[in-house]
Amino acid sequence: MIKKIILAVLGFYFLIMLQASFFVHFFNYASSIVLIAVVLINFFEEQKSSFGIISALIAGFLLDVFFSAYIGYWVLICFLISIFMKLIFKRYVWQI
Repeated sequence: MIKKIILAVLGFYFLIMLQASFFVHFFNYASSIVLIAVVLINFFEEQKSSFGIISALIAGFLLDVFFSAYIGYWVLICFLISIFMKLIFKRYVWQI
């Protein structure tokens, strides 16, 4: 689990640097790539795993550090997206 968390931190850091330096010329959204990565991690994770929530918190914190004026804004958004996806999957998809 520690290896996954370290890889998530490095991966999100790379995506944020790529977005802040290169993709800012093509897209107007501040966090489109990182939010897509959070959604994909939550979409493809196992039912019992909590890595999606942890990765959402990591991504939100890094987005707050690099893009936001208020600490906690992106953490809350990423966390709520992750929880919402978990609830939808638990209620409608993983009914075995």
